[in-house]
Amino acid sequence: MPTYKIRGIDVDFPFEAYDCQLIYMDKVIQSLQNKCNALLESPTGTGKTLCLLCATLAWRKSLGGFNTSGIQKDDQVAGSQSIEVLSQSAASKLPKIVYTSRTHSQLRQVIKELKRTTYRPKMVILGSREQFCIHEEVSLLRGSAQNNACRFLCKKGSKRCCIHYIRTANYLKNNPHLGDEPIDIEDLVNIGRRSGPCPYFLSRELHKVVDILFAPYNYLIDPGYRRGLGLDWDKSILIFDEAHNLESLCADAASFDLHPGLLTACISEAKNCIDLSTKRQCSDDKSSKPEDFAVLRALLLKLEKRIAEVPINSKELGFTKPGPYIYELLADLNITKETASKLIGIIEEAAELLRDDKLQKGLDTACRLQSIIDILNIIFRDKGTAHAAFYRVHVQEADANAADVLKGKASRTLSWWCFNPGIAMQEFSMMGVGSIILTSGTLSPMESFAQELKLDFPVRLENPHVISSNQIWAGVVPTGPSSYSLNSSYRNRDSLEYKQELGNAIVNIARIVPDGLLIFFPSYYLLDQCIGCWKKMSHGNSTSIWERICKYKKPVVEPRQSALFQMAIEDYMAKLRDTSTSGAVFFAVCRGKVSEGLDFADFAGRAVVITGMPFATLTDPKVRLKREFLDLQAQSQREGYKGLKLPVLTGEDWYNQQASRAVNQAVGRVIRHRHDYGAIIFCDERFAHSNRQSQISLWIQPHIKCYSKYGDMVYMLTRFFRDAVISCPTNHKSIKIEDMGNEREKKSVEPLDKSYPEKSAAVGQACISPSDVKRSNNSSPFEVLPANRLSLSPYKAIQAFKLKGSCDLVQYEKKILHSGRKITQLQNREVIDLSGNSLLDTKPRKEEAIAPCSAKKRKVLNTELDACISNATEIASGAESSQSSYPLSRTCLGKHEKPQISDSRSRQNAEVSALQCKVDATLRRIDSEFLSQKSEAVLSSASGDEETKGSTFLIQVKEELSATEYKEFVGFMKALKSKAMKIGHVLQSIANLFSGPERLPLLRRFKDYVPAKYHSIYEQYLPTNG
Repeated sequence: MPTYKIRGIDVDFPFEAYDCQLIYMDKVIQSLQNKCNALLESPTGTGKTLCLLCATLAWRKSLGGFNTSGIQKDDQVAGSQSIEVLSQSAASKLPKIVYTSRTHSQLRQVIKELKRTTYRPKMVILGSREQFCIHEEVSLLRGSAQNNACRFLCKKGSKRCCIHYIRTANYLKNNPHLGDEPIDIEDLVNIGRRSGPCPYFLSRELHKVVDILFAPYNYLIDPGYRRGLGLDWDKSILIFDEAHNLESLCADAASFDLHPGLLTACISEAKNCIDLSTKRQCSDDKSSKPEDFAVLRALLLKLEKRIAEVPINSKELGFTKPGPYIYELLADLNITKETASKLIGIIEEAAELLRDDKLQKGLDTACRLQSIIDILNIIFRDKGTAHAAFYRVHVQEADANAADVLKGKASRTLSWWCFNPGIAMQEFSMMGVGSIILTSGTLSPMESFAQELKLDFPVRLENPHVISSNQIWAGVVPTGPSSYSLNSSYRNRDSLEYKQELGNAIVNIARIVPDGLLIFFPSYYLLDQCIGCWKKMSHGNSTSIWERICKYKKPVVEPRQSALFQMAIEDYMAKLRDTSTSGAVFFAVCRGKVSEGLDFADFAGRAVVITGMPFATLTDPKVRLKREFLDLQAQSQREGYKGLKLPVLTGEDWYNQQASRAVNQAVGRVIRHRHDYGAIIFCDERFAHSNRQSQISLWIQPHIKCYSKYGDMVYMLTRFFRDAVISCPTNHKSIKIEDMGNEREKKSVEPLDKSYPEKSAAVGQACISPSDVKRSNNSSPFEVLPANRLSLSPYKAIQAFKLKGSCDLVQYEKKILHSGRKITQLQNREVIDLSGNSLLDTKPRKEEAIAPCSAKKRKVLNTELDACISNATEIASGAESSQSSYPLSRTCLGKHEKPQISDSRSRQNAEVSALQCKVDATLRRIDSEFLSQKSEAVLSSASGDEETKGSTFLIQVKEELSATEYKEFVGFMKALKSKAMKIGHVLQSIANLFSGPERLPLLRRFKDYVPAKYHSIYEQYLPTNG
């Protein structure tokens, strides 16, 4: 495992790093050492998360060892029913790292990356009761009902107590090393089910003494959550991963909308509190005060009346006032910063009264009055009013049905919108936070992002991608097949000619792009309009545009309702597997779930089409007021600068940059890792302008070309995918879906006629294809042939080998399969000092090792495979000879879609494809058999005569590990037997695979299969406790 010296810090990295990864880690350490903030953009697939963890933990380790002091009892609560909390004195005084991301599924991936490193800080992940609760009754509840039930069962003196809560203190006392190894929510839940403690309170107590804490954004952004953590924020390090939506999340967290239905429900609950309190008073309960709840109800009724009296002259514009107007509105109700705390106290009493009553009746304990507390806390933030200058009060008519209007029910929404997202972030600076690091794959344009958050970011980075130029195609298509301009602006989008031209353009793209195609529209309105038009319009009085699209790819349309989204994904995957077409097309919208929640790696997303600029609706009140706010702010800043040309963010700038950021997020769905490839097609003439292209992610910009003729685009796109099939074999993966905080995986079973499989790590050591020289399986950090290389200098001669066609591929593959290779042993661990030189000044690296081709593997290759290769070579040679005479007629492309290619060449290509797939299928079957035989052989050898024992252990390993991890395990077993890698590296790698509480038995049992002379090395990876 290489160690890099970056700015004087030794950083252990799981594999040889790309130059862009070294630059990224350099920026992270620069930010930490200088105690300043950083804004870092690095495309998906560049190992951003791993770099961030390694650099941050290496810096933290340089300050002092990680905290493994364990848990101490707090004598003040000894003997009580409360949890024995962790002593703060046990916690290290060194800076605490708080790592946040948008969802728990993203955090789950981060913890997986942590397991790949050598760093083992004390850690824990925070979550909600919904994710942690194992109580047989409370776990069935959701939201506030679940929180209230949990508090009731954990309350002192409660008749019913939660047994898991009671067991937590004793478990923490007896297991002080909990958190020394990376643990996820599932690990804590399994501990709770197995040993009895409450996973929720385990995490809540453990977080006080950890070195690194993982949590969702809202634990830092929301003041209430933040105060509840009870952390010492001085000099702490805050990391916001996937931070592209951070500004909007900060603004939303500081804003509120009081809808008429919610206010009506609160009034009803206040009336119920009066009745309940009166009944208790009659039963000699002197603590009950119905008069307080009567005052609460009167205030809410008066607020409803006050909102109804606001003059609204235009339903479209509504009623708008500056932010401080909210205090004037509440003053009429005698609600001020002095009286607000007393009102909050009354509401809390009311909420508890309602909760107890509903629990006794077995009803949902959700309390709407709790939202009034949240609103008052936002308005009287930190008991001050200065923040109101960044707000606007807005009242608008809500959509109400006729029955509600006749009954006189309220139909207006009171809003208090924050237009300065920096409020939440600026609080961290006042709390003494050391550094704030914001990172994502799509932060561009960066300047507006920094200005919105009102923070200084001295350290910034827009990283390039790790892919080569032949893996990406990016083009602007200003006109369609009939030379009609493609422009989805408001003035043009409803034009029949535009919709027809866009449809015909997509027909051609659907024919060219293999497998999955993603098409993003600026809005649901335009998506519905275009699809409706295409279904009606026919082509030459025969088939409609929609039918011609369906001829090449089966369509799926993104639903507006979130509940239907999962079904749409399943439909898309099913259609991708359908062999009757060349794939599927997903029609979606920018800013929708498809554009942000999915990972369309490899065949699931070979191209993305952007049909226009996704500008927000200008007439939307929030958008209009945001633009006005920024314009006023920019004007005052210019006056304050007195002629200095300093950057200011105007409303128009923000409006444009928000659209560009949405585009960047959508195009990021393709090219998800270093071996992926895909195309990005901008079907709008506005993307031809330099100012638009300058706001596209920096790693894409060098590849963008503008095609003035539609036919030229078709030709270049066709050639790109033809070459990519040869140079970039596909690594089939599942689509990762984030849905309501849970991650699901949709496995793909690709038909043979569309399959270009990438060899697994284990098989790749015995059989190397031309592309394997440049790459290796990205799932393992311990490949014999390191994957993370910007260039492989020992193999320049091989890299210079250019494949001319399919025949070269199969002949070259056949040559390698039937020949031996010189064995090169891995070099000893090296420390690479990067502190004195530029990170871009790389030196030729040491020669890498290639495992030998297995003689057994060569014997398996039978005459069936040889015949496939021979036939494919003959046909491919014929196809290659005719390739130079490939004519392209622009007129034909525009009107009839299909380039003029001879029928014989089409048949030849089809035969090449079919035979190549047959070769791939045979190789894949052989690989599978070889993988299974090899793993069993290694274990049998390791266990001597105990073959049955070894087979049982192998089955358990396969059940416990994921498919990718199991392949890594087999590769390491082979390396253990052949000694192709250093024994210490192999044993450490296997120990990392078996890390985590659930895999501890496997970690211990594997020692039986390690040669006796290496037991001392392996024992250092075994836990010392228990």
